[in-house]
Amino acid sequence: MRLKPILTAFMLGLFVLPSWTQHYLSIQIPTAEQETAYIWRTLGDIAFFEQHNYQLSLPQGPLMESLKEKAKAKTLTDEDYAALKHFVSSRVYQREDYQAGYEKIIAQKTLVNKMVRRLHKHKRNWNFKRFDRYQIVLTLYGSGGNYNPDDGSIIIFTNPNGDFKQYDNPANTLIHEIVHMGIEESIIQRYQVSHPLKERIVDQLVLLHFRTLLPNYRLQEMGEDRIDPYLKKKKDSRDLAKIVEVIVYRSDEEVKK
Repeated sequence: MRLKPILTAFMLGLFVLPSWTQHYLSIQIPTAEQETAYIWRTLGDIAFFEQHNYQLSLPQGPLMESLKEKAKAKTLTDEDYAALKHFVSSRVYQREDYQAGYEKIIAQKTLVNKMVRRLHKHKRNWNFKRFDRYQIVLTLYGSGGNYNPDDGSIIIFTNPNGDFKQYDNPANTLIHEIVHMGIEESIIQRYQVSHPLKERIVDQLVLLHFRTLLPNYRLQEMGEDRIDPYLKKKKDSRDLAKIVEVIVYRSDEEVKK
């Protein structure tokens, strides 16, 4: 899912690992203030998440229940944000809760770098947007992963046990979000692709190119499957822009011909 501009501030203060340890990834354990900003953004988008059946993780307690109701009614105030900030910093945030997930991502950096290098070759096919560095920030809240195609940042869910949503291996989620960013401008925005179709396109691209590297990767149930007959082999992805244009702008009868 795409991040909105308000989360740009969330990425400040990034901890960059030494260049000899990895090439494309910068990984950060967030501060309490950063987690507050992300929880607040998640509350603001709660109607979207519920509409698309995302399973959200949020702090527990009466305050959060009140904030969720206000978010749905679109009545959140600056005072609510201040209350959330105090709650997170004094009752919720523990830096050590992120360590296991952090180490699990570090263990997958070589695999992710390998997949990113492969994806970057598609710049000549459909102008895949690449970043020299993908900024990864852990969170204990929200959905499984979020991305910002403007700055190459990814927020990925973990828990104190080092588990991730949907997959044991965080590389599955990370490459999913990287593919999202790569096609956001040249494919998704250009052809005004719907959310369900967008998710299906990303899933199919990951499966086509990384099935052997990510044997547990799977299609999401929310995806719209009209793209499936056109993306059966790796070479089919070279014509992704043409395929999406046909699906989005032509009738079902024309597509079947």
